Amino acid sequence: MHNIHDQRLLIIDFGSQYTQLIARRVRESGVYCEIHPFDVPDEFVEALAPRGIILSGGPETVTAGTTPRISQAILDLGVPVLGICYGMQTLAEQLGGEVMGSDLREFGHAQVVGAEPSDLLPALGVFPGKGSDVWMSHGDKVTRLPDGFVVTASTESAPIAAMENTARHLYGVQFHPEVTHTAQGKALLHHFARDICGCDGDWTAANIVEDAIQRVREQVGDDHVVLGLSGGVDSSVVAALLARAIGDQLTCIFVDNGLLRLAERDEVEAAFAPESGIGNVLPLNIKTIAAETEFMERLAGEAEPEAKRKIIGNTFIDVFEREAKALPGVKWLAQGTIYPDVIESAASKYGKAHVIKSHHNVGGLPERMELGLVEPLRELFKDEVREIGLHLGLPRSLVFRHPFPGPGLGVRILGEVRTEYAQTLRQADAIFIEELRAADLYDQVSQAFAVYLPVKSVGVVGDARRYEHVIALRAVETVDFMTARSARLPYEFIEKVSNRIINEIASVSRVVYDISSKPPATIEWE
Repeated sequence: MHNIHDQRLLIIDFGSQYTQLIARRVRESGVYCEIHPFDVPDEFVEALAPRGIILSGGPETVTAGTTPRISQAILDLGVPVLGICYGMQTLAEQLGGEVMGSDLREFGHAQVVGAEPSDLLPALGVFPGKGSDVWMSHGDKVTRLPDGFVVTASTESAPIAAMENTARHLYGVQFHPEVTHTAQGKALLHHFARDICGCDGDWTAANIVEDAIQRVREQVGDDHVVLGLSGGVDSSVVAALLARAIGDQLTCIFVDNGLLRLAERDEVEAAFAPESGIGNVLPLNIKTIAAETEFMERLAGEAEPEAKRKIIGNTFIDVFEREAKALPGVKWLAQGTIYPDVIESAASKYGKAHVIKSHHNVGGLPERMELGLVEPLRELFKDEVREIGLHLGLPRSLVFRHPFPGPGLGVRILGEVRTEYAQTLRQADAIFIEELRAADLYDQVSQAFAVYLPVKSVGVVGDARRYEHVIALRAVETVDFMTARSARLPYEFIEKVSNRIINEIASVSRVVYDISSKPPATIEWE
Protein backbone atom coordinates (compact mmCIF):
# COMPACT_ATOMS: atom_id res chain seq x y z
CA MET A 1 0.00 0.00 0.00
CA HIS A 2 1.23 3.49 -0.82
CA ASN A 3 1.69 6.13 1.89
CA ILE A 4 -1.76 7.25 3.10
CA HIS A 5 -0.70 10.89 2.64
CA ASP A 6 0.33 10.51 -1.00
CA GLN A 7 -3.18 10.87 -2.44
CA ARG A 8 -4.36 14.15 -1.01
CA LEU A 9 -6.76 16.95 -1.71
CA LEU A 10 -6.05 20.61 -0.98
CA ILE A 11 -8.83 22.75 0.45
CA ILE A 12 -8.30 26.46 -0.09
CA ASP A 13 -9.90 28.46 2.71
CA PHE A 14 -11.60 31.71 1.74
CA GLY A 15 -12.96 32.20 5.28
CA SER A 16 -16.14 30.13 5.26
CA GLN A 17 -17.47 28.92 8.60
CA TYR A 18 -17.95 25.57 6.82
CA THR A 19 -14.36 25.04 5.60
CA GLN A 20 -13.51 22.45 8.26
CA LEU A 21 -16.77 20.68 7.46
CA ILE A 22 -15.66 20.31 3.82
CA ALA A 23 -12.44 18.67 5.02
CA ARG A 24 -14.29 16.33 7.36
CA ARG A 25 -16.62 15.21 4.57
CA VAL A 26 -13.62 14.50 2.31
CA ARG A 27 -11.90 12.56 5.10
CA GLU A 28 -15.12 10.58 5.68
CA SER A 29 -14.86 9.45 2.07
CA GLY A 30 -11.47 7.92 2.91
CA VAL A 31 -9.32 10.64 1.35
CA TYR A 32 -6.66 12.68 3.16
CA CYS A 33 -6.92 16.45 2.73
CA GLU A 34 -5.35 19.60 4.13
CA ILE A 35 -6.77 23.10 4.67
CA HIS A 36 -4.60 26.08 3.75
CA PRO A 37 -5.43 29.80 3.41
CA PHE A 38 -6.05 31.35 -0.01
CA ASP A 39 -2.73 33.23 0.11
CA VAL A 40 -0.59 30.13 0.68
CA PRO A 41 2.58 30.43 -1.48
CA ASP A 42 2.52 28.95 -4.99
CA GLU A 43 5.65 26.88 -4.29
CA PHE A 44 3.86 25.21 -1.38
CA VAL A 45 0.90 24.27 -3.58
CA GLU A 46 3.21 22.82 -6.23
CA ALA A 47 5.21 20.84 -3.64
CA LEU A 48 2.02 19.52 -2.03
CA ALA A 49 1.05 18.03 -5.42
CA PRO A 50 -2.64 17.48 -4.58
CA ARG A 51 -4.84 15.15 -6.65
CA GLY A 52 -7.56 17.79 -6.59
CA ILE A 53 -8.47 21.15 -5.06
CA ILE A 54 -11.64 22.41 -3.38
CA LEU A 55 -12.22 26.16 -3.04
CA SER A 56 -14.30 27.00 0.04
CA GLY A 57 -16.99 29.61 0.41
CA GLY A 58 -16.29 32.88 2.17
CA PRO A 59 -17.80 36.12 3.47
CA GLU A 60 -16.26 38.42 0.84
CA THR A 61 -17.56 39.53 -2.56
CA VAL A 62 -15.62 39.07 -5.82
CA THR A 63 -17.26 42.27 -7.11
CA ALA A 64 -14.67 44.21 -5.06
CA GLY A 65 -11.12 44.34 -6.39
CA THR A 66 -9.19 43.69 -3.18
CA THR A 67 -10.94 40.51 -2.02
CA PRO A 68 -9.28 37.04 -2.04
CA ARG A 69 -8.54 35.31 -5.33
CA ILE A 70 -7.20 31.94 -6.47
CA SER A 71 -3.47 31.87 -7.17
CA GLN A 72 -2.41 31.12 -10.74
CA ALA A 73 -0.48 28.08 -9.50
CA ILE A 74 -3.75 26.38 -8.58
CA LEU A 75 -5.25 26.97 -12.00
CA ASP A 76 -2.02 25.79 -13.69
CA LEU A 77 -1.75 22.47 -11.83
CA GLY A 78 -4.14 20.75 -14.21
CA VAL A 79 -5.92 18.80 -11.45
CA PRO A 80 -9.70 18.80 -10.85
CA VAL A 81 -10.97 21.93 -9.05
CA LEU A 82 -14.32 22.28 -7.27
CA GLY A 83 -15.41 25.79 -6.29
CA ILE A 84 -18.10 26.09 -3.61
CA CYS A 85 -20.12 29.33 -3.29
CA TYR A 86 -17.46 32.10 -3.15
CA GLY A 87 -15.03 29.53 -4.59
CA MET A 88 -17.29 29.14 -7.63
CA GLN A 89 -17.70 32.88 -8.01
CA THR A 90 -13.99 33.69 -7.96
CA LEU A 91 -13.29 30.75 -10.30
CA ALA A 92 -15.85 32.15 -12.76
CA GLU A 93 -14.60 35.72 -12.46
CA GLN A 94 -10.90 34.87 -12.79
CA LEU A 95 -11.50 32.73 -15.88
CA GLY A 96 -13.36 35.54 -17.69
CA GLY A 97 -16.93 35.12 -16.52
CA GLU A 98 -18.99 37.71 -14.68
CA VAL A 99 -20.29 37.91 -11.11
CA MET A 100 -22.80 40.47 -9.91
CA GLY A 101 -24.39 41.40 -6.62
CA SER A 102 -27.90 39.98 -6.38
CA ASP A 103 -30.99 41.94 -5.38
CA LEU A 104 -32.18 38.85 -3.56
CA ARG A 105 -29.90 37.15 -1.02
CA GLU A 106 -30.51 33.41 -1.13
CA PHE A 107 -30.17 31.78 2.28
CA GLY A 108 -31.52 28.41 3.36
CA HIS A 109 -33.14 25.51 1.54
CA ALA A 110 -33.47 25.66 -2.24
CA GLN A 111 -34.40 23.28 -5.03
CA VAL A 112 -31.61 22.89 -7.57
CA VAL A 113 -32.66 21.44 -10.95
CA GLY A 114 -30.30 19.90 -13.51
CA ALA A 115 -29.66 21.61 -16.86
CA GLU A 116 -26.88 20.26 -19.11
CA PRO A 117 -25.48 16.74 -18.44
CA SER A 118 -22.85 16.80 -15.69
CA ASP A 119 -19.91 14.69 -14.49
CA LEU A 120 -20.42 15.91 -10.91
CA LEU A 121 -24.12 16.33 -10.14
CA PRO A 122 -25.49 12.80 -10.68
CA ALA A 123 -23.93 11.96 -7.28
CA LEU A 124 -26.34 14.54 -5.87
CA GLY A 125 -29.28 12.91 -7.67
CA VAL A 126 -29.41 15.88 -10.06
CA PHE A 127 -29.89 15.22 -13.81
CA PRO A 128 -31.30 17.40 -16.62
CA GLY A 129 -34.84 18.23 -15.52
CA LYS A 130 -34.45 16.40 -12.18
CA GLY A 131 -33.72 18.25 -8.94
CA SER A 132 -32.65 17.91 -5.32
CA ASP A 133 -32.74 19.94 -2.09
CA VAL A 134 -29.61 21.97 -1.32
CA TRP A 135 -28.48 24.63 1.17
CA MET A 136 -27.74 28.11 -0.16
CA SER A 137 -25.97 31.01 1.53
CA HIS A 138 -24.94 33.78 -0.87
CA GLY A 139 -25.58 37.35 -1.95
CA ASP A 140 -23.66 37.46 -5.28
CA LYS A 141 -24.25 35.21 -8.28
CA VAL A 142 -22.50 34.22 -11.49
CA THR A 143 -24.23 36.00 -14.39
CA ARG A 144 -21.96 35.02 -17.31
CA LEU A 145 -19.97 31.81 -17.72
CA PRO A 146 -16.28 31.72 -18.65
CA ASP A 147 -15.44 30.20 -22.04
CA GLY A 148 -15.68 26.40 -22.14
CA PHE A 149 -18.18 26.12 -19.24
CA VAL A 150 -21.81 24.98 -19.33
CA VAL A 151 -24.63 25.52 -16.82
CA THR A 152 -25.36 22.18 -15.13
CA ALA A 153 -28.01 23.31 -12.60
CA SER A 154 -30.26 26.25 -11.70
CA THR A 155 -32.50 27.45 -8.89
CA GLU A 156 -35.38 29.92 -9.10
CA SER A 157 -33.19 32.85 -8.08
CA ALA A 158 -29.80 31.61 -9.41
CA PRO A 159 -29.93 30.66 -13.12
CA ILE A 160 -26.29 29.51 -12.82
CA ALA A 161 -26.34 27.40 -9.64
CA ALA A 162 -23.71 24.96 -10.94
CA MET A 163 -21.23 25.06 -13.80
CA GLU A 164 -18.49 22.90 -15.21
CA ASN A 165 -15.80 22.63 -17.83
CA THR A 166 -15.51 18.87 -18.27
CA ALA A 167 -12.42 19.05 -20.50
CA ARG A 168 -10.45 20.90 -17.79
CA HIS A 169 -12.16 19.14 -14.84
CA LEU A 170 -13.26 22.49 -13.40
CA TYR A 171 -16.51 22.54 -11.42
CA GLY A 172 -18.48 25.14 -9.49
CA VAL A 173 -21.55 24.86 -7.26
CA GLN A 174 -23.34 27.82 -5.69
CA PHE A 175 -24.76 25.68 -2.88
CA HIS A 176 -22.96 24.06 0.09
CA PRO A 177 -22.64 20.27 -0.36
CA GLU A 178 -20.73 19.95 2.92
CA VAL A 179 -23.67 20.78 5.21
CA THR A 180 -26.21 18.14 6.25
CA HIS A 181 -29.05 20.32 4.89
CA THR A 182 -27.91 19.49 1.33
CA ALA A 183 -29.42 16.08 0.56
CA GLN A 184 -26.70 13.78 -0.85
CA GLY A 185 -24.08 16.54 -0.47
CA LYS A 186 -21.72 14.06 1.18
CA ALA A 187 -22.13 11.74 -1.83
CA LEU A 188 -21.18 14.61 -4.17
CA LEU A 189 -17.93 15.27 -2.27
CA HIS A 190 -17.22 11.52 -2.14
CA HIS A 191 -17.69 11.32 -5.92
CA PHE A 192 -15.40 14.31 -6.49
CA ALA A 193 -12.64 13.01 -4.21
CA ARG A 194 -12.74 9.34 -5.16
CA ASP A 195 -13.94 9.21 -8.78
CA ILE A 196 -13.07 12.56 -10.35
CA CYS A 197 -9.76 13.02 -8.47
CA GLY A 198 -8.93 9.29 -8.57
CA CYS A 199 -8.16 8.71 -4.88
CA ASP A 200 -8.34 5.15 -3.52
CA GLY A 201 -9.83 5.77 -0.07
CA ASP A 202 -6.92 4.59 2.11
CA TRP A 203 -7.62 7.13 4.86
CA THR A 204 -9.16 4.66 7.36
CA ALA A 205 -8.86 4.26 11.14
CA ALA A 206 -6.73 1.11 10.81
CA ASN A 207 -4.34 2.75 8.32
CA ILE A 208 -4.12 5.99 10.34
CA VAL A 209 -3.17 4.02 13.47
CA GLU A 210 -0.52 1.95 11.69
CA ASP A 211 0.93 5.05 10.02
CA ALA A 212 1.01 6.96 13.34
CA ILE A 213 2.71 4.07 15.15
CA GLN A 214 5.37 3.83 12.46
CA ARG A 215 6.02 7.58 12.50
CA VAL A 216 6.24 7.74 16.32
CA ARG A 217 8.75 4.86 16.37
CA GLU A 218 10.86 6.56 13.71
CA GLN A 219 10.68 9.89 15.55
CA VAL A 220 11.57 8.83 19.10
CA GLY A 221 13.66 5.67 18.58
CA ASP A 222 14.66 4.29 21.99
CA ASP A 223 14.09 7.58 23.85
CA HIS A 224 11.56 8.08 26.64
CA VAL A 225 8.40 10.15 26.23
CA VAL A 226 6.27 11.98 28.82
CA LEU A 227 2.57 12.78 28.38
CA GLY A 228 0.19 14.91 30.42
CA LEU A 229 -2.83 12.62 30.79
CA SER A 230 -6.07 14.46 31.56
CA GLY A 231 -8.67 11.75 31.02
CA GLY A 232 -10.10 13.66 28.06
CA VAL A 233 -10.42 11.89 24.73
CA ASP A 234 -7.39 13.52 23.04
CA SER A 235 -4.80 12.73 25.71
CA SER A 236 -6.33 9.28 26.30
CA VAL A 237 -6.06 8.39 22.60
CA VAL A 238 -2.46 9.68 22.52
CA ALA A 239 -1.70 7.49 25.56
CA ALA A 240 -3.23 4.41 23.93
CA LEU A 241 -1.49 5.09 20.61
CA LEU A 242 1.93 5.66 22.20
CA ALA A 243 1.52 2.62 24.45
CA ARG A 244 0.95 0.58 21.28
CA ALA A 245 3.94 2.22 19.57
CA ILE A 246 6.61 2.40 22.30
CA GLY A 247 5.28 0.54 25.36
CA ASP A 248 7.12 1.32 28.58
CA GLN A 249 9.13 4.14 26.99
CA LEU A 250 6.04 6.25 27.80
CA THR A 251 5.26 7.77 31.20
CA CYS A 252 1.93 9.55 31.75
CA ILE A 253 1.63 12.31 34.35
CA PHE A 254 -1.85 13.03 35.68
CA VAL A 255 -2.03 16.37 37.53
CA ASP A 256 -4.92 16.76 39.96
CA ASN A 257 -5.26 20.54 40.00
CA GLY A 258 -8.37 20.67 42.20
CA LEU A 259 -10.40 21.80 39.17
CA LEU A 260 -11.45 18.39 37.89
CA ARG A 261 -14.94 16.92 37.66
CA LEU A 262 -16.33 14.79 40.49
CA ALA A 263 -14.33 11.56 41.00
CA GLU A 264 -12.36 12.27 37.81
CA ARG A 265 -9.03 11.29 39.34
CA ASP A 266 -10.45 7.94 40.47
CA GLU A 267 -12.01 7.33 37.04
CA VAL A 268 -8.77 8.03 35.15
CA GLU A 269 -6.70 5.85 37.48
CA ALA A 270 -9.26 3.04 37.17
CA ALA A 271 -9.55 3.34 33.38
CA PHE A 272 -5.79 3.03 32.88
CA ALA A 273 -5.06 0.65 35.78
CA PRO A 274 -2.83 -2.36 34.94
CA GLU A 275 -5.30 -4.90 36.30
CA SER A 276 -8.35 -3.54 34.48
CA GLY A 277 -9.53 -1.24 31.74
CA ILE A 278 -7.13 -0.01 29.07
CA GLY A 279 -4.02 -0.83 31.07
CA ASN A 280 -4.90 -4.50 30.85
CA VAL A 281 -4.48 -4.35 27.05
CA LEU A 282 -1.95 -1.52 26.78
CA PRO A 283 0.47 -1.27 29.72
CA LEU A 284 0.82 2.33 30.91
CA ASN A 285 3.10 3.97 33.46
CA ILE A 286 0.97 6.61 35.24
CA LYS A 287 2.17 9.03 37.90
CA THR A 288 -0.58 11.00 39.71
CA ILE A 289 0.34 14.36 41.25
CA ALA A 290 -1.87 15.98 43.92
CA ALA A 291 -1.40 19.71 43.26
CA GLU A 292 -4.69 21.32 44.35
CA THR A 293 -3.07 23.50 47.04
CA GLU A 294 -0.50 24.94 44.63
CA PHE A 295 -3.17 25.85 42.03
CA MET A 296 -5.57 27.38 44.54
CA GLU A 297 -2.88 29.50 46.19
CA ARG A 298 -1.87 30.99 42.82
CA LEU A 299 -5.49 31.63 41.82
CA ALA A 300 -6.43 33.37 45.07
CA GLY A 301 -8.00 36.79 44.46
CA GLU A 302 -7.90 36.60 40.63
CA ALA A 303 -11.23 37.13 38.83
CA GLU A 304 -10.24 38.07 35.26
CA PRO A 305 -10.88 35.14 32.85
CA GLU A 306 -7.77 35.35 30.68
CA ALA A 307 -5.56 35.90 33.74
CA LYS A 308 -7.06 32.78 35.35
CA ARG A 309 -6.38 30.74 32.21
CA LYS A 310 -2.77 31.89 32.19
CA ILE A 311 -2.28 31.14 35.91
CA ILE A 312 -3.74 27.65 35.52
CA GLY A 313 -1.71 27.01 32.36
CA ASN A 314 1.54 28.28 33.87
CA THR A 315 1.02 26.38 37.11
CA PHE A 316 0.37 23.20 35.15
CA ILE A 317 3.60 23.79 33.23
CA ASP A 318 5.52 24.30 36.50
CA VAL A 319 4.13 21.15 38.10
CA PHE A 320 4.45 19.06 34.96
CA GLU A 321 7.99 20.29 34.25
CA ARG A 322 9.07 19.55 37.81
CA GLU A 323 7.70 16.00 37.67
CA ALA A 324 8.94 15.30 34.14
CA LYS A 325 12.48 16.41 35.00
CA ALA A 326 12.51 13.87 37.83
CA LEU A 327 12.02 11.08 35.27
CA PRO A 328 15.24 9.63 33.82
CA GLY A 329 15.99 9.84 30.10
CA VAL A 330 12.94 11.79 28.91
CA LYS A 331 13.64 13.44 25.54
CA TRP A 332 10.13 13.95 24.16
CA LEU A 333 6.85 15.51 25.20
CA ALA A 334 3.63 14.07 23.76
CA GLN A 335 0.61 16.33 23.31
CA GLY A 336 -2.99 15.80 22.18
CA THR A 337 -2.92 18.64 19.64
CA ILE A 338 -5.56 18.02 16.94
CA TYR A 339 -6.05 19.55 13.50
CA PRO A 340 -8.50 22.36 14.46
CA ASP A 341 -5.91 23.58 17.03
CA VAL A 342 -3.31 23.72 14.25
CA ILE A 343 -5.64 25.54 11.83
CA GLU A 344 -6.67 28.04 14.53
CA SER A 345 -3.05 28.79 15.45
CA ALA A 346 -1.86 29.02 11.83
CA ALA A 347 -4.66 31.38 10.82
CA SER A 348 -3.25 34.21 12.92
CA LYS A 349 -0.16 34.32 10.66
CA TYR A 350 -2.40 35.61 7.90
CA GLY A 351 -4.09 38.18 10.10
CA LYS A 352 -7.54 36.59 9.86
CA ALA A 353 -8.04 35.30 13.40
CA HIS A 354 -8.57 37.16 16.64
CA VAL A 355 -7.60 35.61 19.97
CA ILE A 356 -10.95 35.00 21.65
CA LYS A 357 -9.31 32.99 24.43
CA SER A 358 -5.87 31.46 24.74
CA HIS A 359 -5.51 27.82 23.72
CA HIS A 360 -3.88 25.40 26.12
CA ASN A 361 -2.56 22.84 23.64
CA VAL A 362 -0.40 24.66 21.10
CA GLY A 363 2.86 26.02 22.46
CA GLY A 364 4.09 26.59 26.02
CA LEU A 365 5.84 23.50 27.31
CA PRO A 366 8.45 22.49 24.71
CA GLU A 367 10.29 25.84 24.72
CA ARG A 368 10.77 25.70 28.49
CA MET A 369 11.51 22.02 28.83
CA GLU A 370 13.82 21.66 25.83
CA LEU A 371 12.00 18.49 24.78
CA GLY A 372 11.05 17.37 21.30
CA LEU A 373 7.34 17.38 20.55
CA VAL A 374 5.34 14.27 19.64
CA GLU A 375 1.86 15.08 18.30
CA PRO A 376 0.40 11.93 16.72
CA LEU A 377 -3.12 13.43 16.41
CA ARG A 378 -1.98 16.67 14.78
CA GLU A 379 -3.62 15.86 11.42
CA LEU A 380 -6.90 14.58 12.83
CA PHE A 381 -10.32 16.08 13.47
CA LYS A 382 -12.09 15.22 16.73
CA ASP A 383 -14.39 12.66 15.09
CA GLU A 384 -11.33 10.92 13.61
CA VAL A 385 -9.65 10.90 17.04
CA ARG A 386 -12.72 9.20 18.48
CA GLU A 387 -12.77 6.67 15.66
CA ILE A 388 -9.17 5.61 16.21
CA GLY A 389 -9.77 5.59 19.99
CA LEU A 390 -12.44 2.93 19.47
CA HIS A 391 -10.13 1.11 17.06
CA LEU A 392 -7.44 1.04 19.78
CA GLY A 393 -9.91 -0.48 22.26
CA LEU A 394 -10.73 2.51 24.45
CA PRO A 395 -14.16 2.32 26.13
CA ARG A 396 -16.96 4.16 24.31
CA SER A 397 -17.85 6.07 27.51
CA LEU A 398 -14.37 7.64 27.48
CA VAL A 399 -14.14 8.19 23.73
CA PHE A 400 -17.50 9.99 23.54
CA ARG A 401 -17.16 11.96 26.75
CA HIS A 402 -18.07 15.61 26.35
CA PRO A 403 -15.18 18.07 25.92
CA PHE A 404 -13.68 19.55 29.08
CA PRO A 405 -11.60 22.77 28.95
CA GLY A 406 -7.88 22.66 29.71
CA PRO A 407 -8.28 25.02 32.71
CA GLY A 408 -11.08 22.76 33.98
CA LEU A 409 -13.59 24.21 36.43
CA GLY A 410 -11.38 27.30 36.69
CA VAL A 411 -13.24 28.82 33.72
CA ARG A 412 -16.64 27.52 34.85
CA ILE A 413 -16.36 29.33 38.19
CA LEU A 414 -16.96 32.94 37.17
CA GLY A 415 -14.88 35.40 39.11
CA GLU A 416 -12.51 34.26 41.85
CA VAL A 417 -11.80 30.53 42.14
CA ARG A 418 -12.07 29.05 45.62
CA THR A 419 -11.93 25.46 46.84
CA GLU A 420 -15.46 25.60 48.25
CA TYR A 421 -16.81 26.99 44.95
CA ALA A 422 -15.14 24.13 43.06
CA GLN A 423 -16.68 21.59 45.45
CA THR A 424 -20.16 23.04 44.92
CA LEU A 425 -19.76 23.18 41.14
CA ARG A 426 -18.44 19.62 41.00
CA GLN A 427 -21.54 18.33 42.78
CA ALA A 428 -23.95 20.36 40.61
CA ASP A 429 -22.20 19.28 37.41
CA ALA A 430 -22.27 15.62 38.48
CA ILE A 431 -26.04 15.80 39.12
CA PHE A 432 -26.62 17.36 35.69
CA ILE A 433 -24.53 14.73 33.87
CA GLU A 434 -26.04 11.88 35.89
CA GLU A 435 -29.56 12.98 34.97
CA LEU A 436 -28.62 13.46 31.29
CA ARG A 437 -27.36 9.88 31.18
CA ALA A 438 -30.41 8.55 33.05
CA ALA A 439 -32.75 10.31 30.58
CA ASP A 440 -30.71 9.05 27.58
CA LEU A 441 -29.93 12.65 26.64
CA TYR A 442 -26.15 12.69 27.20
CA ASP A 443 -25.23 11.48 23.71
CA GLN A 444 -27.90 13.67 22.10
CA VAL A 445 -26.12 16.87 23.18
CA SER A 446 -22.58 17.77 22.16
CA GLN A 447 -21.48 19.32 25.45
CA ALA A 448 -23.18 19.89 28.80
CA PHE A 449 -21.94 21.34 32.07
CA ALA A 450 -22.75 23.54 35.04
CA VAL A 451 -21.37 27.04 35.71
CA TYR A 452 -20.88 28.72 39.12
CA LEU A 453 -22.06 32.35 39.09
CA PRO A 454 -20.53 34.98 41.42
CA VAL A 455 -23.92 36.36 42.41
CA LYS A 456 -26.17 35.45 45.31
CA SER A 457 -29.91 34.94 45.18
CA VAL A 458 -32.60 34.57 47.84
CA GLY A 459 -34.34 31.23 48.10
CA VAL A 460 -36.60 29.44 50.58
CA VAL A 461 -35.83 25.87 51.55
CA GLY A 462 -38.35 24.43 53.99
CA ASP A 463 -39.29 27.45 56.08
CA ALA A 464 -35.79 28.89 56.06
CA ARG A 465 -34.46 31.74 53.95
CA ARG A 466 -31.40 30.80 51.90
CA TYR A 467 -29.13 33.47 50.39
CA GLU A 468 -26.64 31.55 48.27
CA HIS A 469 -25.02 31.33 44.85
CA VAL A 470 -26.59 30.58 41.47
CA ILE A 471 -25.77 27.65 39.17
CA ALA A 472 -26.26 27.95 35.40
CA LEU A 473 -26.75 24.87 33.25
CA ARG A 474 -25.36 24.86 29.71
CA ALA A 475 -26.04 22.24 27.02
CA VAL A 476 -25.33 22.75 23.32
CA GLU A 477 -25.84 21.00 20.01
CA THR A 478 -23.12 21.43 17.40
CA VAL A 479 -21.41 19.67 14.51
CA ASP A 480 -18.01 21.35 14.62
CA PHE A 481 -17.95 23.48 17.84
CA MET A 482 -17.41 26.52 15.59
CA THR A 483 -21.11 27.30 15.79
CA ALA A 484 -23.58 25.89 18.31
CA ARG A 485 -27.12 26.34 19.57
CA SER A 486 -28.50 25.67 23.04
CA ALA A 487 -29.94 22.18 23.38
CA ARG A 488 -33.74 22.06 23.50
CA LEU A 489 -33.91 19.99 26.68
CA PRO A 490 -37.42 19.23 28.02
CA TYR A 491 -38.62 21.67 30.69
CA GLU A 492 -39.56 18.76 32.96
CA PHE A 493 -35.98 17.49 32.74
CA ILE A 494 -34.41 20.88 33.53
CA GLU A 495 -36.84 21.30 36.43
CA LYS A 496 -35.85 17.90 37.83
CA VAL A 497 -32.13 18.77 37.63
CA SER A 498 -32.78 22.17 39.24
CA ASN A 499 -34.72 20.61 42.13
CA ARG A 500 -32.01 18.06 42.78
CA ILE A 501 -29.21 20.65 42.77
CA ILE A 502 -31.03 23.04 45.14
CA ASN A 503 -32.22 20.27 47.46
CA GLU A 504 -28.91 18.39 47.61
CA ILE A 505 -26.45 21.30 47.70
CA ALA A 506 -26.95 23.74 50.56
CA SER A 507 -24.75 26.42 48.98
CA VAL A 508 -27.04 26.87 45.94
CA SER A 509 -30.31 28.82 45.99
CA ARG A 510 -31.21 29.04 42.30
CA VAL A 511 -30.60 27.30 38.95
CA VAL A 512 -30.88 28.94 35.50
CA TYR A 513 -30.57 27.53 31.95
CA ASP A 514 -28.38 29.23 29.32
CA ILE A 515 -30.11 29.56 25.94
CA SER A 516 -27.37 31.57 24.14
CA SER A 517 -26.12 30.44 20.73
CA LYS A 518 -22.53 30.53 19.45
CA PRO A 519 -22.01 33.09 18.02
CA PRO A 520 -22.45 35.59 19.58
CA ALA A 521 -21.80 33.74 22.86
CA THR A 522 -19.01 31.18 23.27
CA ILE A 523 -19.80 27.68 24.50
CA GLU A 524 -17.84 28.13 27.73
CA TRP A 525 -18.72 31.21 29.82
CA GLU A 526 -15.09 32.30 30.14
